[in-house]
Amino acid sequence: MDNALASLVNCEKLSLSTNMIEKIAGVGTIKNLKILSLGRNLIKGFAGLEPLGDTLEELWISYNCIEKMKGIQMMKNLRVLYMSNNLVREWNEFARLQELANLRDLVFVGNPLYESLEVEQWRLEVARRLSNLEKLDGEPIIRTEENPIQLIKSDSLSNDLLDQ
Repeated sequence: MDNALASLVNCEKLSLSTNMIEKIAGVGTIKNLKILSLGRNLIKGFAGLEPLGDTLEELWISYNCIEKMKGIQMMKNLRVLYMSNNLVREWNEFARLQELANLRDLVFVGNPLYESLEVEQWRLEVARRLSNLEKLDGEPIIRTEENPIQLIKSDSLSNDLLDQ
């Protein structure tokens, strides 16, 4: 990422997927950025996103090398996080997502943490930990008074979600 991004001050959606990017830099000048796609790169963490904490609503960062979630909690307005096929393996890292009160849609398949549980157990645990989540791995989560967590299961995940 380079200084050319500085000229995109009014940009609301930016796709930098599949660019061999190793670290996030230079996006702080894009003050109106709402959707950022960084999938299929070599990114190891969220450092560099801090300046977007008040504006970024969607982050598509699947197929990277992210193991630690440090810094994600700065994304206070994040509603959508697609980060499948990364390297997150610990619940204490996943717990950082609990600070994202606006998070509604999460795709996390393909991370070692996801792979360590049966799918139904995974979904119940995530729904319990992220009480505002409405959609997990492409499938809705319904909450009612009688049944606080009800998971609706579709036949298969959308390939579109997995590719983001």
